[in-house]
Amino acid sequence: MRYGNWAWAFMMSARRRRREAAFVSPLGVGACNHGRLQPGRKRCRRELVSRYSRFGSGLQVGAFLAIPLLMTSCQPGPAGKPVPQLPSVRIEQASLVRMRGANSVSSDKPGECDCNSPAHWDGETLYVFNSAGHPWRSAGPNLQGLDRYYRKCEYNNQANGGRWIECTWKADDGTLYGWYHFEPNDICQDFHPNSPHLTAPKIGAVKSPDNGATWQDLGIVLEAAPGVRCDTTNFYFAGGNGDFSIMVDARKEFLYFYISTYGANVAEQGVAIARMRWTDRDQPVGKVWKWHNDRWAEAGLGGHVTPIFPVKTDWHRGDVDAFWGPSIHWNSYLRQYVILLNRAIDPRWKQEGVYASFCRDLANPDEWSQPEKILETTGNDRWYPQVLGLDASRRETDKLAGRVARLFVRGESRWVIHFRRPGKGSG
Repeated sequence: MRYGNWAWAFMMSARRRRREAAFVSPLGVGACNHGRLQPGRKRCRRELVSRYSRFGSGLQVGAFLAIPLLMTSCQPGPAGKPVPQLPSVRIEQASLVRMRGANSVSSDKPGECDCNSPAHWDGETLYVFNSAGHPWRSAGPNLQGLDRYYRKCEYNNQANGGRWIECTWKADDGTLYGWYHFEPNDICQDFHPNSPHLTAPKIGAVKSPDNGATWQDLGIVLEAAPGVRCDTTNFYFAGGNGDFSIMVDARKEFLYFYISTYGANVAEQGVAIARMRWTDRDQPVGKVWKWHNDRWAEAGLGGHVTPIFPVKTDWHRGDVDAFWGPSIHWNSYLRQYVILLNRAIDPRWKQEGVYASFCRDLANPDEWSQPEKILETTGNDRWYPQVLGLDASRRETDKLAGRVARLFVRGESRWVIHFRRPGKGSG
């Protein structure tokens, strides 16, 4: 059931473009000292190196585990051949840390976490958002003290469907920007009168002057190409773009969206990328462009995509096999971007496991490595893997982490995740 590494390399090599790229740290932390790719240097192929099994498919978490993870590298080796860099991850079981969740009646009765849970700092206060159709905000001095302030967030308008705050970014002027997953009602009501849950998500933008207590809706910025599959076997979606995360590049030139795509055309299903100029964040509608056929040329509203992680089997079949729900962060220790992914294998999105992928250059989507499993499933609906950095002095969040972070799945963390650079030992 795994994606073959050489098949992946063959597919991606056809799309690979030569670029010259400087790698610098986003967020002003941990400058990336990889130098520049020389013009004309070929990208290297992906190669699997497993410490445990050449064709293994991930390991059940015990006391701890160490899994070498794949990363593209084009640094020259002997005779000018590229030498793959192989970072690794060690996942260690830890005491339970649970987010407050949405619509929680008390701190000992947590609510639901039904999407990525973004976080940001303002001064000495950490803010975290949990959503389940509507966002709620927790705040406190650190990850363990988020019960200090808890409230329901408010939008400045009404919508015909739920809005999940999936991502946030604090601007230099203090404005908090957010992006939501929107599930409109009645998408296939005539086709499936007994299935009101079937929808086709879109992605919208908001901003807040008060750290997310109130949100001004800026409009829908991403939606799928026309067409939905009301005859789908999928329990939730008949199409759409949603279940996403964002990252602003180091120069604050572009905001990148990493989106899950569920459209009618199987060739466009999977995990795809779009971007807009950061300077357009206050008026973002019509300013987002999707990656398609090696260009940022398709409109965010209704445009086509070329997935970086295409589905293995159609989302609208009973034997679906697809990555979805990317959660991206900059890892200042590895000096890499890291994406964590879900993998669905049936119409009700049974979780096959948690996967990771690496990249150094956001502007080059083809550099993302083949996803490799880092954690076996902990339950059929145990979705939304993400990290939360632990270093308050560095203002680490879901978008910034270092060598050690907490690994969360659906708002619960039972693990510490350790990142290791290539060549480091297993300790």
